[in-house]
This record gives sequence, structure tokens and C-alpha cells, in this order.
Amino acid sequence: MSRAGQPAESSDLIDVDALINAYYDLKPDPAVAAQRVAFGTSGHRGSSLSRSFNEVHILATTQAIVDYRAAQGISGPLFLGRDTHGLSLPAEHTAIEVLVANGVDVRVDSRDSWVPTPALSHAILTYNRGRDEADAGRADGIVVTPSHNPPRDGGFKYNPPHGGPADTDATGWIADRANELIEAGLEGVKRVRHADIDDSTLGEYDFREGYVADLASIIDVEAIARAGVRIGADPLGGASVEYWALIGERYGLDLTVVNPEVDPTWKFMTLDWDEKIRMDPSSPSAMASLVARRDEFDILTGNDADADRHGIVTPDAGLMNPNHFLAVAIDYLYAHREGWPQDASIGKTLVSSMIIDRVAASLGRTLLEVPVGFKWFVPGLLDGSVAFGGEESAGASFLRKDGTVWTTDKDGILLCLLAAEILAVTGKTPSQRYAELEAEFGASAYQRVDAPASPEQKAALSKLSGDAVSARELAGDPVTAKLSHAPGNGAAIGGLKVQTEFAWFAARPSGTEDVYKLYAESLKGPEHLAQVQEEARKVVAAALGS
Repeated sequence: MSRAGQPAESSDLIDVDALINAYYDLKPDPAVAAQRVAFGTSGHRGSSLSRSFNEVHILATTQAIVDYRAAQGISGPLFLGRDTHGLSLPAEHTAIEVLVANGVDVRVDSRDSWVPTPALSHAILTYNRGRDEADAGRADGIVVTPSHNPPRDGGFKYNPPHGGPADTDATGWIADRANELIEAGLEGVKRVRHADIDDSTLGEYDFREGYVADLASIIDVEAIARAGVRIGADPLGGASVEYWALIGERYGLDLTVVNPEVDPTWKFMTLDWDEKIRMDPSSPSAMASLVARRDEFDILTGNDADADRHGIVTPDAGLMNPNHFLAVAIDYLYAHREGWPQDASIGKTLVSSMIIDRVAASLGRTLLEVPVGFKWFVPGLLDGSVAFGGEESAGASFLRKDGTVWTTDKDGILLCLLAAEILAVTGKTPSQRYAELEAEFGASAYQRVDAPASPEQKAALSKLSGDAVSARELAGDPVTAKLSHAPGNGAAIGGLKVQTEFAWFAARPSGTEDVYKLYAESLKGPEHLAQVQEEARKVVAAALGS
């Protein structure tokens, strides 16, 4: 019997001391692919216990970032923050050793506390405001976080001066340079012992104050306070815990931090779908304890460890599907932000719900459909041409009330506050509004599943073109598009998407496992979705020649 959604037991918990000891004691073998530095969509991730995230990795990667900054002419301050994972503090100390030795102006949290990813993005953009791209003094940053990953993992993410996730041009260069340094036995890495660093050497920045004090420029906090919305915020043991407390106090909100505990073992979590501890606020299993309290508050919210993801729980529906909340957020914001540019697009990843397409059409707004990865929204959020960017994995951000940029990285705190604003202004919970959208546009049945694929098949899938698909129908409806590139920006999607008027599927290879991810949606219900999935597997198999 599955233990998904059940409280963690002692046997599920990591040994934090062993984890940290392995960070310093175990060395990677650069000849083993899994032990090399590799940047995914959100930085380098791994575990010290599997020799994929340890001191050597962070020494080399930090030096590579220093070298990248020099090559790009970036000489401004570097903002540095960490989340609550057990490996984050050791990795932050390692990064400081290299940054200081290289003469970088490092800005760390003035409270020596945790820094959510959106707060770091906000800090970079605040510092760079008014500076053009040619200004060498612009700031950038590093967030030490593996996001929602299990407690055994660590993560290291670089955000360039645009404040958002680094593009593959940057991450590829940094990863290659880091692996070169590891292969050279760290020759070329400068460092100074952390114990020898004088406090005055490090610059300080109050990330929490800078972020919280600015929230009134993007959220109608007065409306939330006036309506008396009872908010229960669960940081899920992550970096947002002290932010939520200050938000409630600063703006006079009826806000309770339902679990203020921070513990690197995350012993208070319920187990995710695969019986692992994972701080995923979009997972019904991981959020089970919060869903059980749905009747105690008007809105319940959850964030992952670095607060770039959101989860919304309502009394009438429990945990909302991330796609459903994105649709509601877009529907509400474009009707209630008079200061937004009238021609600003709606940004979505191409594996997000087609309900968003229907909402965009009803609003008379252009839809910008991009590949998976929040980095694709960065340019539009910066210049105001995209007012909202969201992805199916519960990550989004949007513009301030005046149409200027807020963050260029995902902001889970922001989206949780938006849920409270929607209830305060409309009198309806986001889930009640979504029910109205479904009544108007059709009921969405959506699912992502994994299917086996060899490394060769994964490589072939990532390079497929729409021409490889011969099928003219999908689950009884004519195929209207066969895509290998995103219609919004022409970028390769690293896979394939096939769609009809009422359904679609997309297949993308996994970057870490011998599987491909099959996303599918139908507006005709679960039975039709199952038919779409069955035919999708056949289409992919035929295209791969298997």
C-alpha cells in the first residue's frame, strides 16, 4: 500500500551530519557523467551522498561564474542567497571563499538568514534599475537551492544581470569551465578560508525588507486587509518563513504562518507520490497536511524551499491544479491592472493548459507560447511586452501595477498573495472562478506521465520535426498543428507537440532518466484524455521508428 500523503517516519529522514560530511569528504570523478557539473533549467543539482554536489563542484562552479562575469564585463555586486536545505549553508560558505578571493563585491543577507529566489531576483533588478545593458557595474546573483528537491539534494543557480534564470549560452559556458577546473585538480581556483574572512569584507543587503516593503506596488494588499481574508501560509520549511510573518505584520493582514518550523530533514512533511520527501506545493501528496486544514482559512498557500513555486488551497476545492490557477490569475489580472500595456502578451509554456488559450482569446490578448523553462519569459517581463509569464509546474510572475518589471524569476509568494487578492476583490475563491471558466470553455482533463525511452530514442525525440508525424487525426479529431518549435518565439521545444481543437499532447525527453515525459490534455473529459494518451504513445513510437 502506498504511503504517499502519509506523514514521514524516522526511516525517511536524512542524516544531516553524514550529508554535510560527505559534502567535504567525497570527491567527484569527472570521468563519471553523473558526477560532473551539469546545469539544467534551474542550475546544477545533486547530492553529496552520490558525489554529484560537493565542495569541489561549488569551488569550480563559483570560479567559473567569476570567469564568466569577467568575460561578459560584469563588475557590479553579486547578490548571494541560500535556502533551507542542509547542503545550502556549506555551499554558500564555499562560494563566499571563492568570490572574496577573486575580489568580487559579494552582498549577503544582512540577517544571515534564508533568501527566496524571487527576493534575490528582485534585489538584482532593484540595483540595476536605470542602468543600461552596457553598464559594467550591473549586479547579478547566485541562489544556493535545489528548489523543491528532496532534503538530500543541493543546488546552485546563477542569475545574470537580467535577474532571471541564466540562458543555456551562460550555463553551458559555466558548466564547461567548471568541469575543466575539476579535471585540472582545481588549479586556477582562487579561495580564501571562510574562517579568515572578516565580516567587513562582505557587503550586506536586507533581502526581506527590500522585497516585502515593495509588495504594495504589485499586490492590492489594502483590499486583502479590508476584506479580512483569513490566510494560512505554509512555507513547507522553506526560505519564505520569515517573509510571511513580516508580510502579515507590515500590511495588517489576517495571516497565520501555519507551520513556522525549519528542519533540514523536513520531518513534518507528508510523503510525495513516490514516497519521498519533496517540498512540492503543487503535489496533493506533499500538501496533504495543508489540505486537511482547508476549512480553517479562506485561502491556504504553500511554497517550496526557495519560494519560486506556489500551491493554492481553497475550502471548496482543496489543492488547485496549477494550470487551473494560472488560468484564473490571467483572467483576473488582465481585467484588473489598468496600468498594464494594452498590447502586453500572456506568456505560457506549451505544456500548460489550453484553457489559458481560451482565456487569452476572450481577453483579446496575444498568447506567447514558449518552450518549457521560465527563462523564455525574461525579455518580455523586462520590457513589459509580456505582463504575465507562467508554467505548468506552478511557477509564475507578472508586472507591477504600473506595468514595470517586478521579478524575472518565478515568485511563489506573489502568486499566493494574488489568490487572496482575487478572493478579496471578487468575493470568489480562485477555484470558484475556475469552475466558471470551465463552464464557459470546457472541462480540462490534464496529466503528465513518464514512458520508457533509451538514450538513443531520447536523443532522436529531442530532434524530431513535425514532419515526422504522419497522423492526421488524434482521438477522433483532425490534427491542427504538429510542432517542434514553439509558436511564440520559434525556439526548439526539444520534443514534439501535436494538437487538435479540443486536445493536445507533447513528448519531451527527460534530462536525468531513461524516460520521456508525455503531457496531454483534453477538453472532452478523462476518457478522451486516455484515448489521446494511447494514440500519443503510438505516434511517438512511429516517429522514433520503434
